[in-house]
Amino acid sequence: MVGRTGVLTIATRGTDGPGEALLDVRGGREAYLAWSDAPLPIGTTVLVIDERGPLAVHVEQWDIL
Repeated sequence: MVGRTGVLTIATRGTDGPGEALLDVRGGREAYLAWSDAPLPIGTTVLVIDERGPLAVHVEQWDIL
């Protein structure tokens, strides 16, 4: 999953708790619990930087230029 991108459908709360991201997987999109170091709002494009187990990932904001 590392390196995949997606969009937050539920905001993350930083270290206080996860949000949810729809990630591009196998030609479609799947929902994953999304953890981040800092809070991120709904609609943020994210990049997966680590896996935290089945259907849980660590993300950071991904600004597409």
